[in-house]
Amino acid sequence: MTENFKVTLDRIEEDTAVLLVRDEETIKINIPLFLLPVGSREGDILDITIARDAKDTEAAKERASNLLEKLKNKNEANFDYE
Repeated sequence: MTENFKVTLDRIEEDTAVLLVRDEETIKINIPLFLLPVGSREGDILDITIARDAKDTEAAKERASNLLEKLKNKNEANFDYE
């Protein structure tokens, strides 16, 4: 599922862009400046797309599960030698 919405580039504070979600402009989003398209300026309207990446999510869960299993096995082995 993909969500699309528009934001206004409200201001730039050092290395951070402050975006306001369009319509009511009461929701503020801070992002690193380097994520903006080159040439973006205060007052610009930007399109934002957010998509869930199920494949990468599952891969990350699998890696985390494997690491936890390794740690669990390592701790169990250490208790056997004490």
